[in-house]
Amino acid sequence: MNVGLYQSASALSALERWQDTVSQNITSSQTAGYRKRTVNFSTQRAGELQPNPKARIGTEGAISMVFPKINSGINFQNGEIQPTRRELDCSIQGEGFFEVQRPDGSHVYTRSGEFRMRPDRTLVTSSGDEILSDAGAPILLVPNGGPVVINQNGSIFQGATSLGKFAVKKFADNSQLRPIAGGFFVPAPGSPAPETVDDPELLQGYLEASNVTPLREMVDLVLISRAYEANQKIINTVDQQMQKTLEALG
Repeated sequence: MNVGLYQSASALSALERWQDTVSQNITSSQTAGYRKRTVNFSTQRAGELQPNPKARIGTEGAISMVFPKINSGINFQNGEIQPTRRELDCSIQGEGFFEVQRPDGSHVYTRSGEFRMRPDRTLVTSSGDEILSDAGAPILLVPNGGPVVINQNGSIFQGATSLGKFAVKKFADNSQLRPIAGGFFVPAPGSPAPETVDDPELLQGYLEASNVTPLREMVDLVLISRAYEANQKIINTVDQQMQKTLEALG
């Protein structure tokens, strides 16, 4: 068994996953509230090699075989707050997520406050899912009620009419959140229920940008390309050596 060959092949697989992650970050870097996907590398033991084939496993002189292992994660650091001057846009400063109800009744969470009004005057996300109030109900705008005003604590008004208050939720451990399509997050099975942020800080007319730095991602693509080429060369070299050995042995 040629360990170096398998190690390099494993490294290529890990680099491909890293490249997919970086590509996703670059593609979504202009999406409001997007959270950067991260990867980190570690090693995983996969047995050992004995110089003496008759020696027992674990004896002195054994060479451990290790293979690269990639672990995925999410960076929940806040993004930059950018003005939009649209009255239905809203950003969260500090911790918390907007609570959203999907058509199937499930609840998901997002940092994107890019809201719209549905034809029935329900406040929804850019993908059409309903924004929930702290009472657990969709938020309905009033016909001809005038401009919408969102206070810092998340309370929503049209003129003198109170429309409710945004449900802003937080989790004990954000690492337990799982990303799903549409820029939403859901807690992992068995995770504690989210808690309400008692004193949220919201800004009307602003959106939180993604926390991706495109230049950093481009640098990572260059690193990935160079590492990929290096491992390809190793595989080619080992393959040529094996071919020469077989030819010599006839």
